[in-house]
Amino acid sequence: MKRLVFSIATVLLMVATVWAPLMVQAQEINAKVVVISNRISTQVDKRIFTTLQTQLQNLINNRKWTDDNFKIQERIECNFILNLDRQVEANVYSASLIIQAARPVYNSSYNSPLINWQDNDVTFRYVEFQPVEFNENRLSGAEPLTVNLPAIFAYYVNVILGFDYDSYSIKGGDAYFKKALFIVNNAPSGRNIAGWSQFDGLRNRFWLAENMMNERFTIMHDVVYQYYRNSLDAMYEDENRSRDEMMNVLNLLSTFNSSNQNTMVMQFFMQSKSDEIIQVLSKAAPDFKQRALGILEKIDLTNAKKYREKLKG
Repeated sequence: MKRLVFSIATVLLMVATVWAPLMVQAQEINAKVVVISNRISTQVDKRIFTTLQTQLQNLINNRKWTDDNFKIQERIECNFILNLDRQVEANVYSASLIIQAARPVYNSSYNSPLINWQDNDVTFRYVEFQPVEFNENRLSGAEPLTVNLPAIFAYYVNVILGFDYDSYSIKGGDAYFKKALFIVNNAPSGRNIAGWSQFDGLRNRFWLAENMMNERFTIMHDVVYQYYRNSLDAMYEDENRSRDEMMNVLNLLSTFNSSNQNTMVMQFFMQSKSDEIIQVLSKAAPDFKQRALGILEKIDLTNAKKYREKLKG
């Protein structure tokens, strides 16, 4: 009997040894998906969207998006808020999608907003319990409107990974920006589908992926890295150095903006950064703040008034 117990214990120990490293690993993304359907007719059963919400969250959180092993505490925290605007036709919906992601700052409990963006070009077909799947080998699919929504979510997951990896090493996110561009180039097309083409406007999925893979815009990879690693991650040990590095980032952005005005990537980057930049610069000397203000007013017109109010004097 003792011999049998020993054998079982040995087997269990061997299994635990094999599986232990895998148990501490996790998928890369920890996403919360919310589907808001207030604007959709009451004639539509709203339970459908609860099912969709669960399926989208499972699509993101249960898929392995990289070849790297992430620990549970290393997962990238993000939110996807799908706000349904109207029903275009039976089972076809038009919506906007808010994408938010955060990146922890070294030696602190603070999470810095990595991405905060709204995509207004989301149209898709959904019937309750239909599979919500992303297949990078069949992006266009047999029914473009059905595969459009998972393609959009997969695109933004890769954009999140791209910026996150860039924030830890220069051009570290290239593989994921390349995947995002691949999705763009092979995206579903058809009636009511927009946001994937350069002809759909100047602020869409095409232009963001193109900008991040454009060699002329490579300075933006330096910006992302220096913003996080050299400035924010240094805050805990030397605030003055952190502010100096933030000024270096602003100078890089100014240089970039001088040669490449009105780019998608500049607006995308600054969209989530205004409050944080103000906070970093809040304790700087008046002349330092004035120099920063002069740059910020030019590179981020949307928030120019806020910069003037917060950084004056």
